[in-house]
Amino acid sequence: MISKSSIKLTERGNLLSALAATVADYRAGELAPPTPEHVDRWVSQFEDDVQVPILREMDHVLKTTYFSRASVERFLSDLVVRKRLVGEDPCGFWKGASLLNIQQNGRSQAEMVEIFSSILRRRCNLTVEDCTGASGTYIYLDDGLFSGARIGKDLRAWLRADAPEEARVHLVVIATHTYGEWTCIEWLKSEAQRAGKRIRFTVWPAISFENRKSYRDSSEVLWPAVLPEDDHLEVYLEGETDFPFLPRKAGGRLKNQMFSSEAGRALLERELLLAGVKIRALCKRPSEIMRPLGYSRFGLGFGSMIVTFRNCPNNCPLALWWGDPEADPSHPFSRWSPLFPRKTYEKGGGFDDFIG
Repeated sequence: MISKSSIKLTERGNLLSALAATVADYRAGELAPPTPEHVDRWVSQFEDDVQVPILREMDHVLKTTYFSRASVERFLSDLVVRKRLVGEDPCGFWKGASLLNIQQNGRSQAEMVEIFSSILRRRCNLTVEDCTGASGTYIYLDDGLFSGARIGKDLRAWLRADAPEEARVHLVVIATHTYGEWTCIEWLKSEAQRAGKRIRFTVWPAISFENRKSYRDSSEVLWPAVLPEDDHLEVYLEGETDFPFLPRKAGGRLKNQMFSSEAGRALLERELLLAGVKIRALCKRPSEIMRPLGYSRFGLGFGSMIVTFRNCPNNCPLALWWGDPEADPSHPFSRWSPLFPRKTYEKGGGFDDFIG
């Protein structure tokens, strides 16, 4: 007779392997491929009784929110010939367009343009240099739109300095969040008007996730319906007078069924929140935007679960990306082993915020 403990161990092993397989190309060429042992080190930092349930829900969620290089290439390949964007003459559209490479921080745009260029060469026998911009159409490629702040900053500089008097700008991203998308477009419209230019903006995502406050009951980010009792969390909330916590109502209908169930979602929200609060408590002078569920200026944090083969955004829960097990034992980073070691804009960026 097979014991319950043996069944549990088998399920744990299967889930560790499944998760490692889902994210197999995370930062490929920069880090060693994720292994079941790597996933196990991460989940073992949680209480014993929640480790397997966390693995179950993470396995379910990441099948929707993790974007491998292959899935990104499929999205961009489809976009090359999407009639709503390019009309009846795809290659003619791209020859008349111009691919912007104006990102001020990071390399996500340059790498996305590089991927897109190989697809364009294959589908239309065109290089980026062949895309003249003669039609007044510009393409801004990036991997994700979260708050929209980075895209806004990049395009504001372009609007002021290099943009023509009239143009159409298509923002092509793997994933967007509804609030960031709306605020980014409205802000860019204002900036274009301020610059005295007539620019139209359109967003083309592979997928969009709901995160507006008024739609929080159907939100597709981590947004707890209830808060657990925890001393560290209570201390954190006492300092959050400007943006008091607003719970979502459990059971809302989601457009993207990223969670396995309400119970699975609630468990992930609770455990990643508590881990994030503890991580944040290690900081000597934590930034105002460093919140338990991800960098944000509001509430408990952004709560995104989107991770791409390139990187893990800091808008994701701290427990997914914060820490470095290879750091000096005296450094707080050594106290947490991340599932997705994050690449920052600058080497060592942000380390000064932490105490030894």
